[in-house]
Amino acid sequence: MKRKFSLGEAAFDTANHVFLLLFGLVCLYPMLHVLFASLSAPSRLAQHSGILWGPQGFSLVGYEVVLQNPNILTGYLNTLFYVVVGTVLNVLMTAMGAYVLSRKNLMLKKPMVIMVVFTMYFGGGLIPNFLLIKELGLYDTRLALIVPGLIATWNLIVMRTGFMAVPDGLEESAKIDGANDFTILFRIILPVTKATVAVIVLFYAVGHWNAWFNAMIYLRDRELYPLQLLLREILIANSTGGNTIESVSLMEGDQALVYVVIKYCTIIVATVPILFIYPFCQKYFMKGVMLGSMKG
Repeated sequence: MKRKFSLGEAAFDTANHVFLLLFGLVCLYPMLHVLFASLSAPSRLAQHSGILWGPQGFSLVGYEVVLQNPNILTGYLNTLFYVVVGTVLNVLMTAMGAYVLSRKNLMLKKPMVIMVVFTMYFGGGLIPNFLLIKELGLYDTRLALIVPGLIATWNLIVMRTGFMAVPDGLEESAKIDGANDFTILFRIILPVTKATVAVIVLFYAVGHWNAWFNAMIYLRDRELYPLQLLLREILIANSTGGNTIESVSLMEGDQALVYVVIKYCTIIVATVPILFIYPFCQKYFMKGVMLGSMKG
């Protein structure tokens, strides 16, 4: 038998649903605006003002200009390398560091935690970091975008907190069976804390995908540029590699009009791929960290 709601409860539920619907639309519309603008004809978009309810005409000239840049494919491949290799190494090193700092019998545990937290608030600065990268022989190499940021302090603390929540009984049972620390970490701790690991993976992957500043500082070889740095050139410097814009704008209109659409197309090109990660990770966000860790 269904419980009857009072008038006040019904009014609250209605207001709550309306608020969440409006809030969802506020969050969704900026993305739709960028998508509609990227699919619009340059001349029609330049004449439009106000809210976009759909593409103003239909044209793929912006995507044509962006994707005709021969450096875009190279940038995609470089970014995939940085995201995959960087994220794997990030999670591996962060997990090992968090495991060590989460052990209750660790000597000098408190001073080590303080030193780790210290790095969140104080750093050497850009010039010392640049000199360090150069002296280590990492300048103008792929490792310059991976090695210096192998462990993010905040992610280390989050993962350490997740590891500390694992019951001691799991670790003690494994040690009785002869498991060493690596076995405990990779066969027990990480599977139990899948929700935490999924969030950390997402943080690192998004960070690598969106990174461009370090590439601008540490890389000079354009063959090593990530996608975001190339898109920055298109967005700010209108660098599209040759006469791409000019050849298209002869058919579509003034170059400045095409450039208006290109700005939106670069946002879509840079944003959409990373959005595909969220559906695969979301199921872990909704599970408890300790779900299924203790049975019987």
